[in-house]
Amino acid sequence: MNKDALLYPLRNTQDTEHDTALWNWAQNSVVGQRQQLHQPQTEAELQQLLRDTRGKVRLMGSRLSPGRMLCVQPDDLLLDLSAFTGVLAEDDHTITFAAGTLLQTVYDTLTARDRMLASSPGVIAVQTLAGALATGTHGQGLQQSSLADEALRIRMVLADGSVREFVRGEPDFPAAQVALGSLGVVTAVTLRTQPFRLFTCYKFAVSADALEQDLLKWNRDYELSKAWWFVDDNLMHVWNAEQASEEDTQAWHANGRQVIEHGDNADSSLNHTIDQTLAQMHRDTQIHGKGGKQFRTVTRFRDFTDVSGDIYQLFCRGIAVPQINVEIAVPLDKTPQVISKIKAWYAENQPHMHYPIILRCTGASEGWLSPSHQQPSCFFGFVVYYADDGSLSQEGLHFLTEVEKLLAAEGGRPHWGKYYDPQRYQWRDIYPQWDAFRAVRETLDPTRRFSNDYTTALFD
Repeated sequence: MNKDALLYPLRNTQDTEHDTALWNWAQNSVVGQRQQLHQPQTEAELQQLLRDTRGKVRLMGSRLSPGRMLCVQPDDLLLDLSAFTGVLAEDDHTITFAAGTLLQTVYDTLTARDRMLASSPGVIAVQTLAGALATGTHGQGLQQSSLADEALRIRMVLADGSVREFVRGEPDFPAAQVALGSLGVVTAVTLRTQPFRLFTCYKFAVSADALEQDLLKWNRDYELSKAWWFVDDNLMHVWNAEQASEEDTQAWHANGRQVIEHGDNADSSLNHTIDQTLAQMHRDTQIHGKGGKQFRTVTRFRDFTDVSGDIYQLFCRGIAVPQINVEIAVPLDKTPQVISKIKAWYAENQPHMHYPIILRCTGASEGWLSPSHQQPSCFFGFVVYYADDGSLSQEGLHFLTEVEKLLAAEGGRPHWGKYYDPQRYQWRDIYPQWDAFRAVRETLDPTRRFSNDYTTALFD
């Protein structure tokens, strides 16, 4: 099997409902057998399960991550914490959720209480809270960072069945914030909250000629900013958001707390580019007609308008479609030169572009293994969607491979919950607290119960 097949596996398109094997969400990797799956209903039951067993343990979550993060051997345990959901405690400034609560439930619960998180949401809301923390899920905006940076307390059941609660301010709390499931089983997370606010998102299309300067300016001038770079057409589609005016806030409430659109005339300036991108995606995926959720991720840019709504309505807009997703965080101060290098590389090689490059910047994170640890960062995101037959565009994958080389050479750090080539990274060089994390892991899990081939290759 070649290297690309290991990094970017083909997708199984057969019905797996009655399969004895348990697949990850994208159905491109078997993570274990159904008989290995345990679903404890309470923390006490989970503790007893860990005391009574000796096999290695992995947490399943929503199975959105690459299969290599989850995969277990025949004698190991797969844990499903779907019973661990809902609000466990709250006060005026904090709220504690069970670890298996879906992000959409977290956001809906906060909104109903007129509260919100300081962190901008990740685009996919079907993640579990613990899984989103463990992999460094983030949104966009230099005034915030990852979801894990809003955690105040993280409750965890350790390998021997004992319970440890990590509290912000303790020396090893940054290890628990983004832990890749390698320290223990998170059962509850306390998040700090802030008063609910609305945002107005201004959308526009502009040339990418000055992207090196424009991207930093957008992120300095607006609380939230996200951009899509259509490299073939040298165009940007940009969403910049700031707190909504009192007039827009009143209009939102009058509209039943639903998103309001501004302006009578939609902007059609991006429509030609959208049509070209869709045609290329249709060729790559062998899906004909208008069907396919993946196409909605682009068609929503046609005839765009400014909008007002809450932060989750505006930015938690991801559509969960099986894909190969690569995202690399580059130090913000290196971002202009990285953009210039991508432009030069594109001009020389004219690569096949399957999907626009997604650009999201965040502030520095406290988590030791967060891709934005200690430095404001720009996340460069790349997507290749699966075809109907489970195959992938080889030209699209070639682009992913080449651009990852470029970003890794600039000190880039890959998003843990997405795809990357581990051989491109010298972890100690790019993570200052790498050995500090390994020391915490040695203390909490000396027998490596929460290891598998993936984490062993990383840390041991």
